[in-house]
Amino acid sequence: MVTGGQWPQALRAQEPAKKAGEDLTLGLDGVEDWLRENIDDDVLDALSQVDQERVLQFFRAILQKFDANDIYDLATARESAVRLLPVLKQFEETQPFAIWVETRLDFLEAAETLRRAVEVTPPKPGESRTLPAPAPELQRKVWTERLSKRPIPGPAQALVPRLKPIFRSVGVPAELIWLAEVESSFDPKARSPKGAAGLFQLMPSTARSLGLSTWPFDERLNVESNAGAAAKYLRYLYGRFGDWRLVLAAYNAGEGRVSNLLESAKARISFRWAMSRGAVSHGASPTKAQSHRGKPRKWPQRLPRPWPMRIGRV
Repeated sequence: MVTGGQWPQALRAQEPAKKAGEDLTLGLDGVEDWLRENIDDDVLDALSQVDQERVLQFFRAILQKFDANDIYDLATARESAVRLLPVLKQFEETQPFAIWVETRLDFLEAAETLRRAVEVTPPKPGESRTLPAPAPELQRKVWTERLSKRPIPGPAQALVPRLKPIFRSVGVPAELIWLAEVESSFDPKARSPKGAAGLFQLMPSTARSLGLSTWPFDERLNVESNAGAAAKYLRYLYGRFGDWRLVLAAYNAGEGRVSNLLESAKARISFRWAMSRGAVSHGASPTKAQSHRGKPRKWPQRLPRPWPMRIGRV
């Protein structure tokens, strides 16, 4: 079993996208190298009371699926996620990771719904089939139906009134606070295996670049600090991409991935084009953020541009 001392600090927030067609299957000799590069050092400490190998194998598999370009392949991780959740919920140290896994069950289940919608006829035994990327309209429909059947996350009732003024003070539409449902189900204790933390799942380097401290106290766990940094980052992404839909895609998949697509096209790309080319393997993720709970509902393409920031500290 690998000891905590063998693990490095968390990765940078935005990683370059993997090359198209890159083989994600690792041999036994490559497993430790992959984990060293992708799993946050603190995860090992938190997993000291559970089966590390089983949990890390799951994290390795699901992170690879989220990094790949096959949205439908996410569905294959659902069964393992459901089995693992009770294990992570047993101990206080691993509960933040349970929140992360439980929040992402949505993506895994939506991926299966999308596959069934796109797949006209099921494949024959042994048949290999490449399905087209689901259209943004289909993704929006799937997420709207899913969210309409469930109540708002419990913590949102108290947090929404606190978050809206923070986003407005940074000049960002208040509707985007619902990104917290996508990232953490409005639970500020959520933590990802890569080291992202808090309501809006900020990576350590992103948080520090936005003025937050991660030691000795991790300010990402403070609701107002996390929200203020996330709002500033969303504003920055809008200045880079000029489209709230691309902003949400970049927030979820990394600005490097969207930027690489932009560079490969040698022109400004549209949200539809980016999604069809795998800007986000879990393309339903930004689409889920579009299906926010705000009333009246405004889709991201109809949200206003950022406005001048108010004077004062967020």
